[in-house]
Amino acid sequence: MTIEIFPSKTALAETAAGEAAEAITEAVAGRGEARIIAATGASQFDFLEALTQMEGIPWGKVEMFHLDEYVGVSEADPASFCKYLRERLINKVGISRYHLLDGTKPAADVIRQVTEEIRKAPIDVAFAGVGENGHLAFNDPPADFETQASYIVVDLDEACRKQQLGEGWFPTLGDVPRQAISMTIHQIMHSKQILCMVPDARKASAVRACFDGPVSPMAPASILQRHPNSKIYLDLDSASLLSRPAIDAFHA
Repeated sequence: MTIEIFPSKTALAETAAGEAAEAITEAVAGRGEARIIAATGASQFDFLEALTQMEGIPWGKVEMFHLDEYVGVSEADPASFCKYLRERLINKVGISRYHLLDGTKPAADVIRQVTEEIRKAPIDVAFAGVGENGHLAFNDPPADFETQASYIVVDLDEACRKQQLGEGWFPTLGDVPRQAISMTIHQIMHSKQILCMVPDARKASAVRACFDGPVSPMAPASILQRHPNSKIYLDLDSASLLSRPAIDAFHA
């Protein structure tokens, strides 16, 4: 794992987008296709905007998988992550091969179908974020580091649900679903490369817990410390609680 700290969210997003574009282009050049995992949420807005504006990315040869979706939420709902990905990525660049998680269908059926697809070949690059509670995808603490499944149904903890409310996706806490379909830690860690974008001061405590401490299911994204090709992109606000030794190590 490596960490880079940027002076602004814009600089973070532009650098991460450039490295994402490079990863996709290299995969297509080497194998004729690129398989990616796309993240959602407010932390990904600037990154996806920068990525979709880049020229020369062979999107027609990209196959995309989806990190997570609320159980019971349809694509017509403003909070739907399927809707988010169509509007902010798929429709903008013309990805034709994608596997969205339908929250209105029986979860077991959705999981069976997407698992069959994602296991056909390795994932070249995964885009991710870190939740205010340290979650990776919707793997809230204590996250399951042991399951070998690719997707599971998870219970969302109160901190996670409050984050979704605070970001404006739902009108009240009672409207935030209590369950989601989530890609597992195991599946995310099988990606060849992981790019994790974590801007904003509200993520500072999670950044400290996950990247300035031990690997623990109580800080789910801390598992990225064990991935040999993961990169964490922070801005000055999200990095503000890191210890001086940790910051020096990141820049060594």
